[in-house]
Amino acid sequence: MTMRPPPQLSPTTTRLLSLLTNCSSASHIPQIQTQLILLNLHSDTTVASRFIAACQSLLRLDIAHRHFLTQIPKPHVFICNSLIRAFCHTHTPQVPFSIYTHMHRSSILPNNFTFPFLLKSIADSRDVIRGQCLHTHVVKLGHLYDIYVQNSLLNLYASSSSRMELCRKVFDEMPQRDVVSWTVLIMGYRNAGNYDDALIAFEQMQFAGVVPNHVTMVNALAACANFGALEMGVWIHDFIRRSGWELDVILGTSLIDMYGKCGRIEEGLAVFNSMKEKNTFTWNALIKGLALAKYGKETVGWFERMEQEGIRIDEVTLVSVLSACSHSGLVDMGRQIFRSLSDGKYGFLPGVKHYACMIDLLARSGCLEDALKCLREMPFEPTITIWGSLLGGAKTHGNLELSEFAAWKLVELDPGNSGYYVLLSNFYAEMGRWDDVEKVRGMMKQRDLKKDLGCSSVEFEPPGQVNQLLAQ
Repeated sequence: MTMRPPPQLSPTTTRLLSLLTNCSSASHIPQIQTQLILLNLHSDTTVASRFIAACQSLLRLDIAHRHFLTQIPKPHVFICNSLIRAFCHTHTPQVPFSIYTHMHRSSILPNNFTFPFLLKSIADSRDVIRGQCLHTHVVKLGHLYDIYVQNSLLNLYASSSSRMELCRKVFDEMPQRDVVSWTVLIMGYRNAGNYDDALIAFEQMQFAGVVPNHVTMVNALAACANFGALEMGVWIHDFIRRSGWELDVILGTSLIDMYGKCGRIEEGLAVFNSMKEKNTFTWNALIKGLALAKYGKETVGWFERMEQEGIRIDEVTLVSVLSACSHSGLVDMGRQIFRSLSDGKYGFLPGVKHYACMIDLLARSGCLEDALKCLREMPFEPTITIWGSLLGGAKTHGNLELSEFAAWKLVELDPGNSGYYVLLSNFYAEMGRWDDVEKVRGMMKQRDLKKDLGCSSVEFEPPGQVNQLLAQ
């Protein structure tokens, strides 16, 4: 079969395309737009595509949007798709959908290139209801079995943690699935906190003979880290080595995070040392892993090295370091770091999590007055975690009065938690204040609260995440 040569462009069109390619100032866009109108070239898809690209690079997509939807009664579907794709990258999801609405009103039939970028913009805005409306259009127009459209639908439902059942339904109905399909499913489960489902999907992907890519592995490693699936994480690391993949920043950081959260800090440190390039997230993963392992002095040492090497220190870094100081009893070092943070050394002021770490540090070490002073001076309302830290410190160091005060604050913040009433009742019993014991029990009865079975609370990093364990 003889290939036809591409049609020759007129000198005028060629000159205009050259102007658009070399356009470097937003002020030239309206002038070129005038030429498009005078020469009646705005319906030419090649010129239109180049004009949209120039507007996008010079941040004047508004001109392209107005021009093609007002100057042309019925623009070509290619022009509409180009506009949707351009606006998809500007994180203004209402514009791509308005272009699609214009297409619908103008009887411009969308094609399989219309939906992927349109669905992506809607996924970015988490507008699943609007996405479901588009899903029906995909079915009616016969594009349901295009794998790019299907992957876009998967991504739409995976973007909302409450719609993973729809994501799975679309996935199960796909006649063919590629690495993107599996990766989106794993990512969706991981973002929804369904780490076991994410890892099951990852295993099913192996059985299906689909080779994972870097993005797949990053999401699978995150699921391993949060689920404590060390064996699977080690398998992934071995796969990366066998495949000869370079440990880039994202993949290396994911491995360090996984090893740190699974308590294998030595392996995480080995990955860190093998990486050619590191960023703040990489250092944070290492420091957080050391903090979780309660290696207080080592955490501070790596933090100081991070400072010396000029790596940007952020809020996460300081939460990890202060937490390590708290769990290792490094009171003076914690005070020093918090003072530097408060003085603006790192370019930002302490947030509520930093105050929570500092109050926990002071309360654990028995500096209860300082902990209470820090709590009263902070520019935030104390959280349940903060009052819980003060309560724990006061109880450990035998300050029943402060324990009572903190317990009442916890009751105020979470009046439906029976555990706090039980704590209060126990404090009063220890002090022999039996009338107050009856008063607390009366409050529980009035609020229809029952004493839990044996219950203990375990706090995980970051501060504020509390898991309760009930004895059955």
